[in-house]
Amino acid sequence: MRYLLLMILPILNLFSEPITPLPLDIKTNPAKVALGKALFFDPILSLDGTVSCASCHNLLEGGDDAKVFSTGIKNQKGTINAPTVLNAVFNFSQFWDGRARDLKSQVEEPIVNPVEMGNNFENVIKTLKDSHYRETFDKLYHDGISKENITDAIAEFEKTLITPDSPFDNYLRGDKEAITQMQKEGYELFKEKGCIACHHGRNVGGNMYNKFGLLISIKDDNLGRFNVTKDENDKQIFKVPSLRNVAKTAPYFHNGSVSDLRKAVYFMAKHQVGRPISEEEVDKIVSFLEALTGKPPKSLNE
Repeated sequence: MRYLLLMILPILNLFSEPITPLPLDIKTNPAKVALGKALFFDPILSLDGTVSCASCHNLLEGGDDAKVFSTGIKNQKGTINAPTVLNAVFNFSQFWDGRARDLKSQVEEPIVNPVEMGNNFENVIKTLKDSHYRETFDKLYHDGISKENITDAIAEFEKTLITPDSPFDNYLRGDKEAITQMQKEGYELFKEKGCIACHHGRNVGGNMYNKFGLLISIKDDNLGRFNVTKDENDKQIFKVPSLRNVAKTAPYFHNGSVSDLRKAVYFMAKHQVGRPISEEEVDKIVSFLEALTGKPPKSLNE
């Protein structure tokens, strides 16, 4: 019931847009960013040296890996679709079930997950101490290489993975020619159809939980937030994903069950907001969603 209430609350603020532009920059420590960037792309964090953070998160595309389920060490397959790390710093929690409160907490899990990197921090610390990373850690952190400092550096890099220069951001900042007439109409439909009830704010999502299959139940073995809270009311409840760069993050949903954006819009119209939608309306909404694609993060070129 509490999630249904979210759908009937007033959707639009009369005095401002329900979506706001991303900040143009975010304050970070450049030296830690450089270290975190190196670690993000280095398979040294995995037990067998074959998988890096970048293996599942292509930062030049959608910030994910375009697979239903990612592949970890020993060619093992995961059981949930890898979410994008682009703009993840603006999410109110991390992972589909929200089990990590922030980026630092999120960084820990892939490293120790037996299907992903399959490592442990005792081994990671030993490996890094025997590598060229030791000197850098000693310069940046008074206590050198530790679990806390490894996750801190990677999280500091991930803070920079923002895409604030999408056409729609520029439109919100006052450039009324930044998006097409079709995209403007798509945005209005996005609001009228009720999509905005869950996908709003600066990240166009990522700031609330909701039931997957709110109006039409969907058979799903993944119980979402229930796995964290053990509250029966949280079954099939997931973090609402950000729609930024969504045109590049197929396949969609936590189970990767929908292969393209048009199908995803149809699916949500039927199962989530219960509104009829025409092919022309889908075209316009998809066009609007494409305007949420930003350029690759600046830190990738630094």
